[in-house]
Amino acid sequence: MPNKTWKAVERKIAERIGGTRTSKGGQGEAAPDVENDWLSVEVKTRRTFPGWMIDAMVQAETNATPGKLPTVRCHGIGWRHRRDIIMLRAGDFEDYFGGYGTDTVANEEEV
Repeated sequence: MPNKTWKAVERKIAERIGGTRTSKGGQGEAAPDVENDWLSVEVKTRRTFPGWMIDAMVQAETNATPGKLPTVRCHGIGWRHRRDIIMLRAGDFEDYFGGYGTDTVANEEEV
């Protein structure tokens, strides 16, 4: 994937959450990719994601009670539950927690 793709995605996410791109990738410094006043975001851009991950999200959306936030909780054997990983759609996150961006599915460009 060309460098410009992941950089463009980081910029777009920063715009959507009202934050700034703070990535120092390739400079030998540890820093989040994007930050706003309450989030520190590590952005992972891939052509594909594991099938089980997508399937789990679709299952959560299909089985969600109307009006409730569909989430997937990933628990590793031997983990304390506070270390579990929570997945949800970015649009749901923005709707629930208050997104800053004005994109909608109809006018959102892919990067």
